[in-house]
Amino acid sequence: MRFEKKGFGFGRNIPKPVKVGEEYDVEINEVGSKGDGIARIKNFVVFVSGAKKGEKMRIRITSVRNRFALGEKMSEEAKSEEGEET
Repeated sequence: MRFEKKGFGFGRNIPKPVKVGEEYDVEINEVGSKGDGIARIKNFVVFVSGAKKGEKMRIRITSVRNRFALGEKMSEEAKSEEGEET
């Protein structure tokens, strides 16, 4: 009997809604266990270092992983409607 390796996926081949270097206007909705702010872009989790719950800001994506992305603050109070808001 031959067994095929079947993975569970966990987002491996699913296209991500964000890319490294792109900028987005987001609102921080939660704070993670390590103190990073959590925003969502099209339901995709983005961790933003130093962000606080309720803050609105423009971020730049610095890294994209299978199930989440990392972003950095660009400016406080997102004033533009150009990016993707959560």
